[in-house]
Amino acid sequence: MATTPAPSPTPRTGGQILVRQLITHGVQQLFCVPGESYLAVLDALHDADIAVTVCRQEGGAAMMAEAQGKLTGRPGICFVTRGPGATNASAGVHIAHQDSTPLILFVGQVARGAKGREAFQELDYRAVFGTMAKWVVDIDDPARLPELVSRAFHVATSGRPGPVVVALPEDMLTATASVPDALPYQVAETHPGAPALQELGERLQAAERPVVILGGSRWSEQAVRDVTAFAEAWQLPVYCSFRRQMLFPASHASYAGDLGLGVNPKLLARIRASDLVLVLGGRLSEIPSQGYELFAIPNPGQPMVHVHADADELGSLYRPAQAIHATPQAMAAALARLLPAAVPRWSAHTQAARAEYLAWSDPAPIRIPGSLQMGEVMQHLKAALPADTIFCNGAGNFATWVHRFWPFAHYASQLAPTSGSMGYGLPAGVGAKRLWPEREVMVFAGDGDFLMHGQEFATAVQYGLPLIVVLLDNAMYGTIRMHQEREYPGRISATELKNPDFKAYAQAFGGHGERVERTEDFAPALARARASGLPSVLHCLIDPQAITPTGTLDGIRTAALARG
Repeated sequence: MATTPAPSPTPRTGGQILVRQLITHGVQQLFCVPGESYLAVLDALHDADIAVTVCRQEGGAAMMAEAQGKLTGRPGICFVTRGPGATNASAGVHIAHQDSTPLILFVGQVARGAKGREAFQELDYRAVFGTMAKWVVDIDDPARLPELVSRAFHVATSGRPGPVVVALPEDMLTATASVPDALPYQVAETHPGAPALQELGERLQAAERPVVILGGSRWSEQAVRDVTAFAEAWQLPVYCSFRRQMLFPASHASYAGDLGLGVNPKLLARIRASDLVLVLGGRLSEIPSQGYELFAIPNPGQPMVHVHADADELGSLYRPAQAIHATPQAMAAALARLLPAAVPRWSAHTQAARAEYLAWSDPAPIRIPGSLQMGEVMQHLKAALPADTIFCNGAGNFATWVHRFWPFAHYASQLAPTSGSMGYGLPAGVGAKRLWPEREVMVFAGDGDFLMHGQEFATAVQYGLPLIVVLLDNAMYGTIRMHQEREYPGRISATELKNPDFKAYAQAFGGHGERVERTEDFAPALARARASGLPSVLHCLIDPQAITPTGTLDGIRTAALARG
């Protein structure tokens, strides 16, 4: 039985107590932009066995921490200063909220005696973050740091994971207390009961066209293996939710594609025609539900079995025929032991779904305007890169090249915001490379997307992180321009960009830069970037007409004008 540690005989500052709690809870890395509001924490970190990554903007720091939370399932840790530092970091908090990622944002706060006076850079953090964080707490007493920090780790990782914001008054961090450290936090797994599994097995046996949709967080490498074994035993077609392709190997005969943006129409038709939908881990939010039109609300229109780690999610939007309160890891382990009583009758259904995916994801026949053919680029990346390469991206049409044509084969190989936040790819790549320096990290970015947090390239250089940025430059905010042409054809407004020389940009920071204008230039440029041992940018010039793998701006405009 665990015992409560004895109080420390020596008083410690709040900053020292806090850092000790981080170590107790297994924190090995954190990201920050320094601020005078938490100097006592920075001083305590000086002698601590925690790797500190100093970033160039708080939004980038929070995204790096969120990326590590995605990859590990443990809370990513970020420290920022009060006021502007906290509001800059809010982009990362919002990503963690919508992506169900464990994250703890520690924010320096004004001194306790100055609260409520609109002191320098003062904010009410409960009001500012209350709608995007699972919990917001302002710690006034250093003696309560072990209790409340322990709770922060618990809240961030339990049920549906998400962000927690902890405000730290400046004078609290320098005050002293004698208090024992908390015990390390533990994550509770909720397991499915035997009756629920029996009912699910009976539903599967009675079905003729079942489908599985994987999503959410709280997965692991073992859980992916388990759910793969389940799909194989039952010969089920498996679809991954938006930007969750790493939850099932694309090489498997059961994999049938992802429910993202620009999805294969045949995939949607097959799901609509199914007679049993098993949703495991995800929430079927706006993008995977195709604007909430794939399934009717509240009654989906076909039997749905919804499995989620948070009981509040079950039935909150869709009324499932069967709701199972279980974490993905526990449910996947149980499913691996759930074997069919007879040979499944839907093997032809699964084979057809697989064939549709293979045809849709083949880059060979893709031809776009311009001298740089991204279909051939994706073919080369598949041939040249390790299967466990971590792909990172922010938001924009450019991401389609990764989501549609890269065959994700391993868990923890995808970092992409389901919240659709621009600027995420580069900070996520830094977070991934800082965590696992031996893994290859590829960042896909658009020109507008990259410059949202392009300054974090300096962070990559500072820490010697040889990630590679494939930067697709079409001199505009391409996604918005696409919608603009669809809704207001020919009326271009606020979507054009004049960009820098990104090759020179990378070199100015001390990295490696290449300019790629033709298809035949890409392979040698990639080889030189990988050999350089430096953070690299491959500045790829894309014809503005090549707005999607199969569509052009002129084609969208012409269609819009024809509609009147």
